[in-house]
Amino acid sequence: MKEKLKLAISRVTLKQLRVLSATVSSGTISGAAQLLSVTPPAISMQMRLLEETAGLPLIERADSGLRPTDAGQILLDTSHKCEAALESCGDALAALRDASGGRVTVGMVSTAKYFAPRTLAAFARAHPKVEMRLSVGNRGETIEALQNYELDFAVMGRPPNRFEVEQVVIGDHPHIIVAPPDHPMVGKQNIAVTDLADEAFLLRENGSGTRLLMQRLFFEVGLNPNIGMEIGSNETIKQAVMAGLGIALISAHTVAPELSDGRLAMLDLEGLPVVRQWFVVRRSDKELMPTSQALWDFLVASGDDFLPQWENRPPS
Repeated sequence: MKEKLKLAISRVTLKQLRVLSATVSSGTISGAAQLLSVTPPAISMQMRLLEETAGLPLIERADSGLRPTDAGQILLDTSHKCEAALESCGDALAALRDASGGRVTVGMVSTAKYFAPRTLAAFARAHPKVEMRLSVGNRGETIEALQNYELDFAVMGRPPNRFEVEQVVIGDHPHIIVAPPDHPMVGKQNIAVTDLADEAFLLRENGSGTRLLMQRLFFEVGLNPNIGMEIGSNETIKQAVMAGLGIALISAHTVAPELSDGRLAMLDLEGLPVVRQWFVVRRSDKELMPTSQALWDFLVASGDDFLPQWENRPPS
């Protein structure tokens, strides 16, 4: 039985895998037909053949549309690997034709946009024929893109642990609590986390690494942060803190200019700054092409040189 199934699965076509991927991506048969420029009956037929081969249902209906079953997810992961392998094949052939060119797809968590683009720009000046694709998202989005082989590698904080990765530290990543300059706690020393229990905290969205760090900080003292507002970007959080809407735990690298010119102030909290690290991360089974490897090596060697400078002390 097992050998018969393995033989049947070996006959699965790339077209069928792409039909499954398009169906899950769009959530409907008609949406998949539009994505692949075929008719809905053609999509239904290919899905039926694929399910007959697998011997299991591959999609199920949910409120949000069609989604993969456990069996469907296995085939969907295989589809992602096939597409990534084909793209790597194209990149490898291009690299053979022109070793100085090629394409690199880099992901980064949104906090890294305060230094990583300058690092990439420095690499691009030395390698003008390299095509770079940049994807910016929160921690959850970046991990998902890595898992699905959509990225060569990513710049992020805490690496994922749900699949095997190769990771290298490129520099320290301090986190601090900022407040408007006229906040009553500015200038106080050794503030306890419990003293902030009634403060309104401005937090990033679910999936953000900074939000997870904030929740962990309060969990350690048995408190829940008082959430004043959930905000989807560091820039908006900075503006909201300056406007007096609350305080925030945030990467020191995102607020270096505002601390320098006095638009924001750092609170002297016990245990802060919390110093994490910046990593460059890739799947362990992701084979880098020569151009991608060159950028990886550049980030490992020089990434720390591009980290923002900040004053590691609160105002007195």
